[in-house]
Amino acid sequence: MTTPTDPAAVLLDFEDWANHRMFDACAGLTDEQLDHEFEMGLGTLRKTLMHDIGAMIGWTSVLEGREPEFSPDFGGDAPSSDRLREMHDQAMARFRAAGSEGYGDVLTPAREGTTYRFSRGGIVVHVTTHSMHHRAQCLNMLRHLGVEEQPPSSVFQWMLAHPPG
Repeated sequence: MTTPTDPAAVLLDFEDWANHRMFDACAGLTDEQLDHEFEMGLGTLRKTLMHDIGAMIGWTSVLEGREPEFSPDFGGDAPSSDRLREMHDQAMARFRAAGSEGYGDVLTPAREGTTYRFSRGGIVVHVTTHSMHHRAQCLNMLRHLGVEEQPPSSVFQWMLAHPPG
């Protein structure tokens, strides 16, 4: 597989790669660690990861022209790291397909009585930068939990791991 150079394709590949690095870092954590409360973001690693996956699923629904679905069924309030990774993989496949259909398309979703106008490209950038924001919070939570080896999480680190052909 060749490394993309188109900025939108880079964002999509980086998003998938960085989230997998975060899931790798969380795989060995206990439920107590995943649910440890912090005074930042959504409060816990698990809640933050669920939020990011839910946001991707919801915005993918918008890209697909469907009613936004921002609260997916995770199979309970405390899905395992494996379940989160599985849901991410499914969400990422849908997001990548829906997000790659033409970045200039204008979408007009309605929510709570308000109609919005968004470009497909704007949604792709929003979802990926929103996720990056929350991954930074997760990195801080991991650091506070004593996880010494922080997962790579920057586009620069992705570029080092995926040099162009």
